[in-house]
Amino acid sequence: MDSIIKDPALAPAGQDKIAWVKDFMPVLNALNDRYSKEKPFAGVKIAASIHLEAKSAYLCQVLKNAGAEVAVTGCNPLSTKDDVCAALAQSGVTVRSWFGMSEEEYFAHIEKTLEFKPHLIIDDGGDFVSVLHGSHPEYAAELIGGCEETTTGIHRLRGRAKAGKLNFPMMNVNDANCKHLFDNRHGTGQSVWDGIMSATNNMVTGKTVVVAGYGFCSSGIAARARGLGANVIVTEVDPYRAIEAAMDGFRVLHMDDAAPLGDVFVTATGCKEVLTKRHFARMKHNALLANAGHFDVEISKPDLESLCVRKFDRKPFIEGYELPDGRVLNLLADGRLVNIVAGNGHPAEIMDMSFGIQFLSALYMLQNGRALKPDLYEVPEEIDREVARIKIGAMGLGLDVLTPEQQRYLDGEY
Repeated sequence: MDSIIKDPALAPAGQDKIAWVKDFMPVLNALNDRYSKEKPFAGVKIAASIHLEAKSAYLCQVLKNAGAEVAVTGCNPLSTKDDVCAALAQSGVTVRSWFGMSEEEYFAHIEKTLEFKPHLIIDDGGDFVSVLHGSHPEYAAELIGGCEETTTGIHRLRGRAKAGKLNFPMMNVNDANCKHLFDNRHGTGQSVWDGIMSATNNMVTGKTVVVAGYGFCSSGIAARARGLGANVIVTEVDPYRAIEAAMDGFRVLHMDDAAPLGDVFVTATGCKEVLTKRHFARMKHNALLANAGHFDVEISKPDLESLCVRKFDRKPFIEGYELPDGRVLNLLADGRLVNIVAGNGHPAEIMDMSFGIQFLSALYMLQNGRALKPDLYEVPEEIDREVARIKIGAMGLGLDVLTPEQQRYLDGEY
């Protein structure tokens, strides 16, 4: 299979990025040391639709080192890093992606990557699964199963499984403890503000920040905003999460009431049309609009287009929408994932755990998937704990061990 990338000459810069993150990914390093010798994926074809940047590139290389034939494409048209793609292709992984793909090009690459009929898929957002159930079910002819690593993709899988329309087993990597407790909260919390601050060169302290949602991702965003000195408002549709946000010390309002107060708006709900025309009509001049959800539907771009009298590029990753009264609203990263489009994505130390879960879940699916009926499965606890133990050791942390008597007590034995 041939790679389709922007510029092979960019490979040295991509190699430097991959080499850097490897120094901070001890879980993947440990798995690479072990499984590059054992080659459990020998003869196995793996297709991945992921954010193509340095950390995910290293995951692909570890899978390849473990014997797999790996083909990858981006899961978002603006999150691909071209230098990393060049380095990855040079290392023997088939890559079909580039930064700034059109929607047509994006789905063409998705289909082309699945064309070699993989045994396993690694999906981020659910587009692989959608194509394998829609336009090209024949590409699933040899499929054993796969893994999904993000909240939006899990929403789509749960709906498909509930409707009885999931044709193969999938692993819920997103809800593993070593993924969502750290990646979603701490990774998103840090990387979103890295992206926003890098794109705008503005202060956060003293600003009023409105965070839509209070799940694991959005609660991390809210916590980091407060840590940077912002006044934080949270909006929610779930009463329990709204109470949690209030008890964590945040002001909880309807978005209609928050709209005129916010200087920065960040959506991370996994839903659509969170910010719409009625909200834009009430916002301050020069309000910043950023999204951290997987798809670019949380901030209604059609509504912004319909309201504005002028749309103009302000600086890289920022588009201005001038309204009839002269106010300008600033959309960051085209409404896509601001932390990856305008930043470097999650820290390597965080993605180390998530990709450790991905690797071991793919191995579990290879070994057990043929015996599983089509459904969405939770990551086995032994996988979660193995990743946690490797990480704890790498961090130099101590971990107590229960005595047999303590274990019997906790088990309620008499």
